[in-house]
Amino acid sequence: MTVATTGKTLGTTEGIAVEDLPIDVEAISSRTESVLAMKMGTSTRKDMDGVVPTIVGHLNLLLCEDLGVDEDQEVRGLVRKGYTLIDDKNRPTGRTPSFGVFLYLRDIALLTRRLLWIYTERNGLGAP
Repeated sequence: MTVATTGKTLGTTEGIAVEDLPIDVEAISSRTESVLAMKMGTSTRKDMDGVVPTIVGHLNLLLCEDLGVDEDQEVRGLVRKGYTLIDDKNRPTGRTPSFGVFLYLRDIALLTRRLLWIYTERNGLGAP
C-alpha cells in the first residue's frame, strides 16, 4: 500500500484534522478506476449515489495537498475545477437525473486521477 502525507495543518473534516488523513494512493486509484469502469446501462442510481461521497472525499484530500498551484497554471486550473466540482451547489441531488450523476462521477473521478498523478509525481511516489 502506498500512503503518504505532507503533515500540513490544513483544517478539519468532521473532527478529524486533515493532516492526519494520509493519501492512500492505491485506494484512490482503485476507487477512481472502479468509478470509470461503471456503465450507465448497468449501474443503478443507488450504486452511483453510494460512491459520490467517497470520490468527493478523495478529491477533497488531494485539493488540501501542495500540488504546485503557485508554479503551474495548468495545476491551478485543475484545482479550481476541483473546488467547483465539490461545491455543494454543483453536486448531484435526489432530483438530478441518473445520467447527470453518472457524468458527475466520471468528471470527478477523472479529475481525481489527474490530481493523484500530480501528487505522486511531486512526492516521488511513482505512478498511481
